[in-house]
Amino acid sequence: MQTEIGITSIASAIQLSIAPVFLLTGVGAILGVLTNRLARIVDRSRVLDERLQANPEGMDHIASDLRLLALRATLVNRAIGMCTFGALLVCLVIVALFVSAFADAHLGKVIALAFTGAMLALIGALITFLRETYLATRSLRTGRA
Repeated sequence: MQTEIGITSIASAIQLSIAPVFLLTGVGAILGVLTNRLARIVDRSRVLDERLQANPEGMDHIASDLRLLALRATLVNRAIGMCTFGALLVCLVIVALFVSAFADAHLGKVIALAFTGAMLALIGALITFLRETYLATRSLRTGRA
């Protein structure tokens, strides 16, 4: 009888953790997009910095572009941090679901708080990413920041 309860508990915990695992997959995909974007910003910054070092006179527009790229990199880095924090909270949700199933602990509040925190972190990351893409497209349209 004890074995059946253990198997039932495992099956139930796995079923409950499927949605957070899918969320974790989505957050991982967003992290991939953000890190690729950061890499592009860094590469562009290096190219512009080399141009500026080669010819420092009359290159005010390059210095301005470098400042904009630095701001964009900061925003993407913040979004990466918030996404990573959200992913860690989703992992905490999954662990809490399993602990709750096996230790007969009542972790509903912990699970709810961790999930809410993960959603808030993801919302913050997406808003920050939206801000960064706005800066990037605005500088393309106007030619300046």
